[in-house]
Amino acid sequence: MASHLSNGPVNLGVLRESYRRELLECLDKCTGSKALVWDDNLTGPIGLIAEYSLLKEHEVDKMFPLRPGRLQPSNVQNIIFICRPNLALMENIAQNVLKEEEMGGFRKDFHLFFVPRKSFLCEKALKDLGVYGTFTNVDEFCLDLIPFDGDVLSMEMDLSYRDCVLNDDWTSLYHAAKALMTLQALYGIIPNIQGKGPCAKHVVEMMLRMRREMAGQEPQIMAQIDHLLIIDRSTDPLTPLLSQLTYEGLIDEIFGINNTTVKLPGEKFAPQGKGGDEAAENITTTEPKKFILNSTEELFAELRDRNFNAVGPLLSRKAKLIAAQFDERHSAKTVGEIKQFVSKLPHMQAAKTSLATHTSIAELVKEETTKEEFMASLRAQQEFYGGMETDKAHPYIEDCIAKLEPLVKVLRLICIQCICNNGFKPKMLEFYKREILQTYGFEHLITLHNLEKAGLLKIQGARTYPTLRKTLKLIVEEVNEQNPNDISYVYSGYAPLSVRLAQIAHRPGWRSIHEALNLLPGPTIDEIQQIPMELRRRSQTGEQKVTLVFFLGGVTHAEIAALRFLSHQEDSPSEYIVATTKLITGDSWLKSIAENLSAKSYNPF
Repeated sequence: MASHLSNGPVNLGVLRESYRRELLECLDKCTGSKALVWDDNLTGPIGLIAEYSLLKEHEVDKMFPLRPGRLQPSNVQNIIFICRPNLALMENIAQNVLKEEEMGGFRKDFHLFFVPRKSFLCEKALKDLGVYGTFTNVDEFCLDLIPFDGDVLSMEMDLSYRDCVLNDDWTSLYHAAKALMTLQALYGIIPNIQGKGPCAKHVVEMMLRMRREMAGQEPQIMAQIDHLLIIDRSTDPLTPLLSQLTYEGLIDEIFGINNTTVKLPGEKFAPQGKGGDEAAENITTTEPKKFILNSTEELFAELRDRNFNAVGPLLSRKAKLIAAQFDERHSAKTVGEIKQFVSKLPHMQAAKTSLATHTSIAELVKEETTKEEFMASLRAQQEFYGGMETDKAHPYIEDCIAKLEPLVKVLRLICIQCICNNGFKPKMLEFYKREILQTYGFEHLITLHNLEKAGLLKIQGARTYPTLRKTLKLIVEEVNEQNPNDISYVYSGYAPLSVRLAQIAHRPGWRSIHEALNLLPGPTIDEIQQIPMELRRRSQTGEQKVTLVFFLGGVTHAEIAALRFLSHQEDSPSEYIVATTKLITGDSWLKSIAENLSAKSYNPF
């Protein structure tokens, strides 16, 4: 089932297996029949670790989402709560336990497992609510980094960036350091560590301290990862704000991918009607259809990282190839030839179904990307990062505000303009703020304050962006979207600064961009972890090294595509694995920083 996890630079199936064992150990502590009560934010991530059939084997009879009030009636011996250490959830857990005890009858045992670690504040809250003593077990399930694919890991901590930047809460950084220690326990000590940004510095310091505390008790495993590169999202806030232009990136931007699953309009994937069953079809097609997007599917693995303009021609070539394969049946004359054709048929049918699915998804994406609003927004973004029209209020942004376009779209464009202009003149910043508050409502004052605190809206300072743009070659004029030769293809002309840093780290090295690095916020980290010679990775001739790039604060699918592009280059010095606190889009990232962006627009008329 998880074969795609073993196809990357290192076998991430080992990590998944480790988490599965730990989860089952947690369940087996509770003898007898079980009902699991899940925190909503964990159902997806844990679903990638252990499927329902496996849980059933360990006496799990029922599963419920964590909600206030009374649990659904169930005759089980154990009720097991699995949740994040979130204070808001403790009230729900307390209500569930108290209501269950009020009902009396069959006595149940209650257990609580925090993911990834216990919280003193949460335990105190449960004591204050009078239920802590009711639990037979209060323990933890250390699920840090969830393997999404053979080269992608995510902690799925939605508010990590917000906590660090707005609340000075570094809990997620501690979890990141622990996650890296888990990786080192499974795949060996990583000898070379580099990083950029204040959060990166904290993680490296915690990692090194944790290793010192182990005092030589660490597993003696051959190093499988050569290089760790930690990139703080605050060093490159521009990239996630831009519209991704890869196939997977656009699916995420438009429909949202959660834990490798996307929900799409069911009517687009309805089977062709066969007279008389129209009513039945209408029932099934109103439901959204779920698709799992990972490298298990051959066609998706080929499409996911391509610029969307290259998707249509590729699908067309695949359609012709499959049609030619089916036509081979006409030329099969002998029994042997017919048998050979029949043996290939299941794979061909699967390829045909996959092609139909992705043709429909591509059509859905195209409907959005050909709209004038999408194109106009893209043109404005390209003007901003190209250095045009950044120092005065942009007419397109003013139009968006006048038309009451979604506030998250407006803020995204304003933040892009602000970063590319190294901040706004006070008068212009006040103009934008006034327009937003008068049009969308004064409740968004807190959002604007948060964006200023996060440095996404600010008064004009030193002109760093033009220097970075030139030094790091962030703008590439001639982009080949069909057969790219540079990472800039993922944004049709803009190279993600974060990935450019990863590229330069190997060749020619960060020393060559010393001045540019000094323009980015936070310290530059360069550490070497000493490991015995016999545990160092012995690279065979021509074998690529392996680099783990850890994004603190989130990473986009377009950045992952750019790193995969680097991995696949013939002369690439390294293959890349991506780890992150959260997979993000510009919208989801801004919403995590803002306050209630889903609130209805204010209309004074």
